[in-house]
Amino acid sequence: MGQITQFYYTAQHKPNQLIYGSGQTAVITGWMVKQAIAKHLQSNEYAVIGQLYSPTRGINLLIRNLLLNPHVRYLVILNATKEDKNAGACQCLSDFFRYGVEESISDAGRKSWVIRSQVPGYIDIDIDINVLEKLRHSVEIQDATSISDAVGKIQYYAQKETVVPWGTPVEFPMTTVEPTVLPGTRYGHRIEGKTIAETWVKIIHRIKTTGTIRPTGYDGKWQELIDLMAVVTEEPDDFYFPEPNYLPIDRGFLEEYISQILDDAPNQEGVKYTYGQRLRSWFGRDQIEKVIDKLANDIDSARAVMSLWDASQDDNDNPPCLNHIWVRIVDHELSLTATFRSNDMFSAWPANAMGLRALQKYIYNYLIKKTDHVLKMGALITISQSAHIYDDCFENVANIISSQYPKISQQKDYFDPAGSFIITIQNHQIMVEHTTPGSGEVVNCYSGKSAHKLSQQIFTDCPGLQVSHAMYLGVELQKAEMALLMKEQFIYEQDKPVKLQLHQYSNLK
Repeated sequence: MGQITQFYYTAQHKPNQLIYGSGQTAVITGWMVKQAIAKHLQSNEYAVIGQLYSPTRGINLLIRNLLLNPHVRYLVILNATKEDKNAGACQCLSDFFRYGVEESISDAGRKSWVIRSQVPGYIDIDIDINVLEKLRHSVEIQDATSISDAVGKIQYYAQKETVVPWGTPVEFPMTTVEPTVLPGTRYGHRIEGKTIAETWVKIIHRIKTTGTIRPTGYDGKWQELIDLMAVVTEEPDDFYFPEPNYLPIDRGFLEEYISQILDDAPNQEGVKYTYGQRLRSWFGRDQIEKVIDKLANDIDSARAVMSLWDASQDDNDNPPCLNHIWVRIVDHELSLTATFRSNDMFSAWPANAMGLRALQKYIYNYLIKKTDHVLKMGALITISQSAHIYDDCFENVANIISSQYPKISQQKDYFDPAGSFIITIQNHQIMVEHTTPGSGEVVNCYSGKSAHKLSQQIFTDCPGLQVSHAMYLGVELQKAEMALLMKEQFIYEQDKPVKLQLHQYSNLK
């Protein structure tokens, strides 16, 4: 019987995201598009080529695929771009093969194999440690720092004699988390918070609670809301990071990410673009500087628009998620609105929002320097047409919600832009005065004996009432109606319990 020289790679996880060959070398390209490597190779020179974005979500699946394919004896890991260094996934994978794992707790709070690396990375504890150790010692790894470097190492391995598989295919069952979905609005959602961190917790709670579960284009499922608008009103200049930090990013990651939005980048094979490149030079003009000039010359301009969508090519693979940015100055407040066609709200939105806030502050600072405009920083608004959470994050999302959402949802903020309502009983009727926020000017007055009819009138005139405010008004109006129906045996005072008239007590003695 002759020696096997060609192998078939079987992927259980993300099978449609991989390029398959018949060799014995697996190639990991990180954020570099996998086709940038494949076009330099023959299919018999590699077993599989795939990208690795996240150490906390991707390595576990990658290892499971390798355990199913013991004919893979070589691994070339391309760690070439700024995005790779920032994400750390390629570094963490290399560290797994060099240093192994130890038993500890994952970021989801589950007992896991934690990779011995400065970059957090996890493998399910269900996978036998002996099998992991055999994999580590059976696969030879090489790090590469450029496409040419990677291609050279892959072709070197392809010229070697075929090596017998290190074992038999092994599969371990995976734990899945199925969310409970409540009924809710299909299109158009508005969520507001003072900080990006607070707003993020509210966002993932809304998606987790009422989002529709749909298949993605990436071999999995996501839970999704359509057209979600997030409004951040008071993010500090140096950014708010909670302590302990429950966000999926830290300050070190943020510094590099902001550079990817504000700074131009050279063309690099295998890297399609950065947001900064699209804004600074892609269309032959610096759109950020154009926006600054536009607002400097016309403070009321509604034309300060930046586009990242390239209609000549973005109907193909890997179009930008961030599509358009608008900057407006209204009542001396500089706001920024950004539209995403597709937005990973758990893993990406906090970095997206902080990067856009940095861009907003950059434009603000230049206008302060270049003009005599009197300005203050306004809101950051993101509109995510597909606001989703991937299924491999469901467990982490549930943990964040259970630990953070109760505290955030209980924070009382009594300011409603729609105004306030003063409720009294006068002349045997419930009287409601609608006043403006801040100044307290009366702008409307309602009267009647039915809490239900008054509620309907107020809602008809003020459909933008905050939900908590509307529920509060319903309770107060019902208390007032109850006091009215008891023929003045009870006294109604807003924000206080209904109580008996004093003379009623004397009659009961």
